[in-house]
Amino acid sequence: MRNFSYPLFLLLLSVTAGLCSHATEKSKAPRYGRTNIADMVLIYHGSKHRPLEWNKEQFTPYVVHQNQQGKKDWLFDGFLFTEFLDGKGHHFAHGNDQTTLARRPEWEWLIDRQLEKGVGISALDQCIGEQIKEMGKPSFRHKLVVVMPVPEKEQNNWGSLERSLDFSKDEDRIEACKWYIDQFLDRYQKEGYKNIDLEGFYWVSEKDVNHRDILVPVGDYIRSKNLRLFWIPYWTAIGFDNWKTDKFDFAYIQPNYFFKNDVNYERLDAVCAFAKGTNMGLEMEFDGRALAGSKDCKRDRLISYIEAFEKNDVFKEASVAYYEGGGTIYEFYRSANPLDKEIMDRLAKLIIRRKKMNFSEK
Repeated sequence: MRNFSYPLFLLLLSVTAGLCSHATEKSKAPRYGRTNIADMVLIYHGSKHRPLEWNKEQFTPYVVHQNQQGKKDWLFDGFLFTEFLDGKGHHFAHGNDQTTLARRPEWEWLIDRQLEKGVGISALDQCIGEQIKEMGKPSFRHKLVVVMPVPEKEQNNWGSLERSLDFSKDEDRIEACKWYIDQFLDRYQKEGYKNIDLEGFYWVSEKDVNHRDILVPVGDYIRSKNLRLFWIPYWTAIGFDNWKTDKFDFAYIQPNYFFKNDVNYERLDAVCAFAKGTNMGLEMEFDGRALAGSKDCKRDRLISYIEAFEKNDVFKEASVAYYEGGGTIYEFYRSANPLDKEIMDRLAKLIIRRKKMNFSEK
């Protein structure tokens, strides 16, 4: 979801409330949300319509960055494997008029795809292992967050466990979530990945509608496994400022600036202020149109994200998630255009520098 307006007076009330709640203690200045993942890139893996299969070679520029001078450094320390479509007409939380809600078979298929040998999580683990042989162990452990399908109330034929589930009943929706978590963890642990640590699950719905009654028990179940529940709502989505009430363990906010030319630069400043006041991380957003040779080039809007995050101290203080359109960093890596090399070097330098910062739980 990528372009939304927000009444100015509501924005000011939200930001002011967040800032004032901190200002009562002068020793605790307002700061952004921070978790133990500094820079987490979104990996859209699952649906067959995705442009990348996510093999070892395709993961390389996400795991390490080699600048134009030939120097290599570790890049992203977090990887969010997400998906909302199966490419066969079903969606896991939000889709379009051509898709229907996923059933138990599609939920099982999603686990199979996420854990498929040689691609996805498996390929990421292998890629990191190969880079360790060349570069030595990094100063951090790579973190993994995986998608959690959403049991929508409208689903009336999801399927059965020990009995047929009725998603109009919250207890059945919760039961389906617990089943999925258990199924994934059982399969995941058997894979024996060596170079990644599972941090938790990602609630794939980007707005809090018809989910509030199940979020806390689902999150509690995830926490009982010593894992966490993550969320990335879009700007002004329903419930986007309720992440603490819903007991998400950590949340990022999407500025939605990249996608619509009529959204001005002030949006970035406003979202940075909102994130600081509500203790959220930020999402940086771009896709293939950030490439210098793109027909509908939006390179300048990616530069605006970088500059706004620098100006507002996001890179110094906040955890950042990166929506890159499902393969754009790989395209930067393959590009021979010096402008693409230049912007990727600039962004990577900021990410690499942040690895020296202490991104630990508050």
